Amino acid sequence: MEIEKDMTIEDLVEDYPFAEEFLRVKGIKCIRCGEPIWGTIEDACKEKGFTDEQIDQIIIEINQELENNKNQNNEQNNQHTRRIETSRLKRD
Repeated sequence: MEIEKDMTIEDLVEDYPFAEEFLRVKGIKCIRCGEPIWGTIEDACKEKGFTDEQIDQIIIEINQELENNKNQNNEQNNQHTRRIETSRLKRD
């Protein structure tokens, strides 16, 4: 797990921009969403009334989303590499 509940909202959104939308959908507005929240993910969740179990689930889900994003980026990079290789072969 890369994202932990003691990570600050600022660091989370800076390191993982997709997290801004993820948090917004969960009802946790953050830095750029119009209701700035500072502090940790856990603090923000507790301010919104989430239980410890719900917070743990949010962390699991956001890490799954992170993994999905990594997989998508890897696939996009692979497709880009294949296009470049195909283009080179056509020129040769």
